[in-house]
Amino acid sequence: QVQLVESGGGWVQAGGSLRLSCAASGRTFSSHVMGWFRQAPGKEREFVAAISWSRSSTYYAVSVKGRFTISKDNAKNMMYLQMNSLKPEDTAVYYCAVRSDNVVNYDYWGQGTQVTVSS
Repeated sequence: QVQLVESGGGWVQAGGSLRLSCAASGRTFSSHVMGWFRQAPGKEREFVAAISWSRSSTYYAVSVKGRFTISKDNAKNMMYLQMNSLKPEDTAVYYCAVRSDNVVNYDYWGQGTQVTVSS
């Protein structure tokens, strides 16, 4: 059973930084893609960033490109999201998720961590 546990959320003023972590367990990750998503109150969940577990290719939403950096530590089964220059519109619950790299939909999701950016 795959388990994903996010941490690192919190409150920060606009312009500040936070680093989210996602601890993955329950299987060996090889041909997988791990991603970050977020959902703000009253809005649909949206894609933030993703990283290929084997090739380390990265993908970003336009809204966060240049401000957020996704990374991973294969040995520790950890994924990270460094968020800089945070804006109030980045306020949301952030989720990590994983899928096989030959499918579109993410199979497993964490419980989420709240990020609040005040103006």
